[in-house]
Amino acid sequence: MTDESTSGRVAPDKRRQIEESLASIREALLNLRYGSIAITVHEDRVVQIDVTEKTRLRHN
Repeated sequence: MTDESTSGRVAPDKRRQIEESLASIREALLNLRYGSIAITVHEDRVVQIDVTEKTRLRHN
C-alpha cells in the first residue's frame, strides 16, 4: 500500500468517502441561514457533522 501523502494519489474508496462527506457538508450549508457547522474527524474520516442553527428574534 502506498502512502497517499507522498504519491499524490487517493485510493478510490477514500475518494468516495470524501465525496460523500462533502455532499453532506454541502447539504448542511444549503439548509443553514444563521449558525455554525462543526465537523468531527476520527482516524482520517468525517464521523460527525453538528449543525447549530440560530434563531433571531425581533422585539419591537
